[in-house]
Amino acid sequence: MVGLPRKLRICHWLRGELRMTYDDRINPAPTPSGADGEAGGPDGLLDDSPAPGETAHLNRRHVLAAAGAVFCLILVLVIWRHAHTAPSGVDAAAQAPTISVIVPGRTTIEGTINATGVLAARHDMPVGSVGDGGEVRKVLVNAGQWVRAGQLLAIVDRSVQSEQLANAQANISVAQADAHLAQANLDRALKLVDRGFISMADIDRLTATRDAANARVKVGNAQRNEMGARVRRLDILAPADGLVLERNVEPGQVVGPNSGTLFRIAEHGDMEMKAKLSETDLAQLSVGHTAMVTPVGTTRAFAGQIWLLSPVIDPQTRQGMARIALAYTPEIRPGGFAEAQIHSGSVVAPLLPESALQADSRGNYVFVIGKGNKAERRAVTIGLLGDKGVAIAQGLSGTERVVLRAGAFLSEGETVNPLVVPAAAPTGR
Repeated sequence: MVGLPRKLRICHWLRGELRMTYDDRINPAPTPSGADGEAGGPDGLLDDSPAPGETAHLNRRHVLAAAGAVFCLILVLVIWRHAHTAPSGVDAAAQAPTISVIVPGRTTIEGTINATGVLAARHDMPVGSVGDGGEVRKVLVNAGQWVRAGQLLAIVDRSVQSEQLANAQANISVAQADAHLAQANLDRALKLVDRGFISMADIDRLTATRDAANARVKVGNAQRNEMGARVRRLDILAPADGLVLERNVEPGQVVGPNSGTLFRIAEHGDMEMKAKLSETDLAQLSVGHTAMVTPVGTTRAFAGQIWLLSPVIDPQTRQGMARIALAYTPEIRPGGFAEAQIHSGSVVAPLLPESALQADSRGNYVFVIGKGNKAERRAVTIGLLGDKGVAIAQGLSGTERVVLRAGAFLSEGETVNPLVVPAAAPTGR
């Protein structure tokens, strides 16, 4: 008992006193009665009834024993509670879940937007018959060939138009002869007017005849030029240098202004990809951004550059178009399907894996570990999307401890045991 704490010794003494009181109540000590010292009542028999003094003494001991028992019970409860609550902080920390966190820092991030679309000629030029039309005599090029500006692609029969052109030339000759005769008559009349043989009225008439003859010459020339243009328009020519994409005409075919497209030519052979993008992605791009385009069916990627952004958004699909210029190569075939990775610029910002981001009706957020290892909700604004993660435009400075994967299982204010992992190789919970 010497080594026990004082409170435990007092409790032990009170328990002993209570036991002694109980024993005295069950087996009371004999009390002398009468002059002869024999125990008993008036009849000489033993009397179990305590004396009045003893009754008061027993009552006091009972009260003290009961009070001591209550005090002992309270003391035991206090000791038990102290024993279980004293290390609560240590136990809570030991029982907190271990959560992987990352300190992202700030990184230069190259934004990348993935898109799909079709390949096409940057300037697809349809070529048809613009003349009076006729039977195609000869086709001089095939699809896949390169042509020069003004090169003859097909020859249309021009026999009728050639005769009309010859007729117009003949009419010019007639008009010129009439003009020469009218000029000669006028010259002779002018020599006779001074002698009085020709009146001024005759001079005026001859002058008008000469002028009308010259006018008919001009009309004849105009008619000849018109017919010459009609003949030349029968020739189907390449409007610019480029690559023939389609040939839709054959010899013997009758063509005219309503025959549609006979040839399709890619101007200078320049190609493009028409990438469909959401309006959000489209807002991050500008003319000049580079891209890598991979046609379906090949693993080779081709460098390109955005040369035009759609000025409108389709109200049905909520998408716009980015046109990516590409140099000609046989692997790029107009009408084919392709994928593109568009570089949308670079920013210096904290970089997080997508697993660290959470979203609800209040917006995007992450959990950061604050003072006392408490989980705190932090609203963030998402920036560029890169190959290694998502840039955080607003909400983080890069020095916070951000929960990697367990954000969906945490609640704000929860105590955790953070485990910092390298930013380059994040791991899960």
